Amino acid sequence: MKTDPRVALSALTNALEEHLSAAVNRRGDDDPAVETAFYSIADAFEAYEDALFAATGEVTPLDLYDEENDVDDVLDDEDEDDDLDEAPSDD
Repeated sequence: MKTDPRVALSALTNALEEHLSAAVNRRGDDDPAVETAFYSIADAFEAYEDALFAATGEVTPLDLYDEENDVDDVLDDEDEDDDLDEAPSDD
């Protein structure tokens, strides 16, 4: 069964609002409400992205951040950027 992208978008915006509320009302550094809201955004975003693609063939310009995999990717990208900043040698 296909999900209507508008319904998925509404769920995503609700998840974002819940995350804001949890963050503003945080009860310490490890508040489980904030973590739960964080993962709710990720789930709602994936559902929206899937529904959007199924309905239109389009995607968003956003990617989910995965700490385990993306930290290495960010470090690799920084190394590549450093290579681009170096001036060519006249050897």
